[in-house]
Amino acid sequence: MPERVGDPGVDDPRSWSADEAVGALYAAHWQRLVALAASLMGETASAEEVVADAFVALHRRWDRLADRASAVGYLRSSVVNGARDVLKHRVVAERRRPLPDPAPDGPEEHAVRAAEHGIVLRALDALPARQREVLVLRYQGEMSEQDIAEALGISRGAVKTHAHRGLSALRAAVSRGFEQEQP
Repeated sequence: MPERVGDPGVDDPRSWSADEAVGALYAAHWQRLVALAASLMGETASAEEVVADAFVALHRRWDRLADRASAVGYLRSSVVNGARDVLKHRVVAERRRPLPDPAPDGPEEHAVRAAEHGIVLRALDALPARQREVLVLRYQGEMSEQDIAEALGISRGAVKTHAHRGLSALRAAVSRGFEQEQP
């Protein structure tokens, strides 16, 4: 079949019914359109669905198509747009897919984590009481600076100071603890 429905040697496409036109276009262009969609999408199963949807849309719109001779161009555009839509949907679905549960830890990971946990707890215990209270309320209690200030009866500035000094001392103590643990 010629590339355009209205090329010489083909009946006047304006006189074709939607069934006749889509049938002729399907026979002549299905494989090329599937190959186009597959190359855009990277796989054939969805490409065939996109092409089928393009033919269905052409069939529905046949009577309203302004230039029936450019039906192949309409199909190509529909296939490209359909492939884009599928790819966009995949990206969105992938972003929204929940992360898989992490693999359960083995005995070695439990031992390492317990040792690390012990180092952090010992370093936390070594802090002055006010710094320890601020850090525990902030990170374990998930309280805001204002809430901590009210709970401890100190100013917000004092909360910031204790948090800063406590974190600095905690980092240093944990770092020393890890260095001492290594053989």
